[in-house]
Amino acid sequence: MTRTELDGTVTVLIDHYQGKPFNAPNDAAVHSNGSIWFTDPGYGILSSYEGHKANFELPTNVYRLDPDSREAVVVVGDMRRPNGICFSPDERKLYICDTGVTDGAQYPHHIRVYDVEGGARLTNGRVFAEIGPGLALADGIRCDTDGNIWAGTGWGGEDSNGVQIFAPDGTLIGRIHLPEICANICFGGAKRDRLFMCASTSLYSLYVGAQGALKR
Repeated sequence: MTRTELDGTVTVLIDHYQGKPFNAPNDAAVHSNGSIWFTDPGYGILSSYEGHKANFELPTNVYRLDPDSREAVVVVGDMRRPNGICFSPDERKLYICDTGVTDGAQYPHHIRVYDVEGGARLTNGRVFAEIGPGLALADGIRCDTDGNIWAGTGWGGEDSNGVQIFAPDGTLIGRIHLPEICANICFGGAKRDRLFMCASTSLYSLYVGAQGALKR
């Protein structure tokens, strides 16, 4: 886990847990208290396609890095492949994608949500939304100012490629269809109402009728 400074230098924040190297951290969300919450599904060491093949030395956990002690703690340890992650606008909830279905159809392809207690721990984990059609999964996710969850989706056939939007209660309320799998998304522009979508070989953008929650 690194931070690129304004002058271009790179600061290593943490590169191991309990003396063992992380598998291959994937996504991160920063709380207003400065803590960094990140997922470690290990895709970067499963093969040489995304990184360098290596053995797993740690479980596929979700961690919280304390800004003061620079120590990490496991906040979720029971997900098959924890992937995309984001906070709700008020930071009272944390959403995490489980893309375990990449290991087989018997594993999860849903988004889970947790209650955030004291900005430091998670409680009451539950399934927020199942991703479809078929074995589609959600990768990168972002929240808008109304608490809706926007998820880059694909891997379930052409009908799943693009972005799916879920209301705060988990109801699917919209889709943006793309001709390619969409992995990661981000709100940008002067008013944070332009959605940028990173797909398999292309970067797409679309002005939408929503505003991204401020990402710290």
